[in-house]
Amino acid sequence: MKAAPTADAPANGWRTFLWLWGSQALSVLGGGLSGFALNIYLTQTRFPLDTQRAELAAALSLTALGWTFAALLGAPLAGALADRWDRRRMMLTCDLLGALVLAGGVALVTLTTPPVWALVAFTATLGLIGTFHGSAFDTSYAVLVPRAQLPRANGMMQTIWSLSGLLSPALAALLIGLPALARSGGGPAWLAGIGDGVPLAFALDGATFLLAALVISRLRIPTPPRRDLPGGETGPRPSLGQDMRFGWRFIFARPPLLHLLLTFAAVNLLTSGVGVLHPLLVRFALLPDAAARGLSQGAALATLWTAFSAGGLAGGLLVSTWGGLKRRRVLGVLVPMVLAGAAHAASGVLGALVPVCIAVACFGLMTPVMNAHSQAIWQSQVPPDMQGRVFSVRRLIAQFTAPVSTALAGLLAARTAPGSLLLWSGLILVLVAGVQLLNPVIRRVDSPLTPAPVLGAEVGD
Repeated sequence: MKAAPTADAPANGWRTFLWLWGSQALSVLGGGLSGFALNIYLTQTRFPLDTQRAELAAALSLTALGWTFAALLGAPLAGALADRWDRRRMMLTCDLLGALVLAGGVALVTLTTPPVWALVAFTATLGLIGTFHGSAFDTSYAVLVPRAQLPRANGMMQTIWSLSGLLSPALAALLIGLPALARSGGGPAWLAGIGDGVPLAFALDGATFLLAALVISRLRIPTPPRRDLPGGETGPRPSLGQDMRFGWRFIFARPPLLHLLLTFAAVNLLTSGVGVLHPLLVRFALLPDAAARGLSQGAALATLWTAFSAGGLAGGLLVSTWGGLKRRRVLGVLVPMVLAGAAHAASGVLGALVPVCIAVACFGLMTPVMNAHSQAIWQSQVPPDMQGRVFSVRRLIAQFTAPVSTALAGLLAARTAPGSLLLWSGLILVLVAGVQLLNPVIRRVDSPLTPAPVLGAEVGD
């Protein structure tokens, strides 16, 4: 797969992107390993007793929310710095810090019984490092890849997350079981002496950070000069606070981008609760059918989530091969969104494991298609030297509804059948996306937008 060099990308930009993509794929897989291993550690080692159910639920929630809130709240600062600093060095620093934090995680679970607050601090630190790395990474490959190839590159990025969802649970389970296998089969003494394989998963994740750092250290990744400064690069520079506010001004001054962003915020509000609803759906609606097929509750849930990841992988491969729409890309966002909403609604009423898995896989298939087209729109409409500041605010607005969705799903599921919640949230999503298909503002999102502002009026405030 090779893209011809054009005026909007360096001659070796596609090759550089492939190296970046490969190293990022390994890092995402490592992150999936360590995240799954942490949940296993909390469930089987830290809070193994039935009487510790409340403590376990609190620990699982707090560690997840620690990562989420650190990533979201750190996004504006990370984006501002991505436009002020050398992006290659920023990624390199984050990779090295990530490896260091994971080394600390290995020591934490090996040498002591860590309190929950220490594990929350551990996940929050990783979330903060991740958002700084993501701000630099997401804005880097847009200057490497020719504009016509952006949907293909974005499709390749989407496959990373789906592939991690498919592989990381099985690999983590294998690593966690290695010490017990070594004890029973006469394996190495150092391995047999470890209580479980959770430190191995953390160490492997740290190794992927180091490998990514090695790859980045060998690449040349341009940082575009800022064009929003009075007098150019030699003129006065805005303060960090002004840069952090810039993304808000940019987005709210462009109604088509704002409408697209709020649509994704609605999508996250309506669908992010599946992490709560799917286990309940399996337990209260699908378990008799799963038992008839010889599957336990855990195996049925694993099958459901594997179907979603498999659909996402297929969708990412589809966009990577096809390359996506070159014109009217907003249709590549909204039409898959309608189909995803219909699949989401169907998953709540089909009532048997296989049909529900098919519906969930269809939802997964549509997700990378709409995400890749959306990313291509933003990369085309936001100048490369402003993408750090704008994309960080974009991430904050689009994703702040995800934890709200999870909390609402837990509250509503206590009073309403999970299938009904999936049905109605899916139907509302179909309605939202259908209305946006008729919205003349969002349909202009592919057209040239208002020129980006120069910061001259604010410099020195």
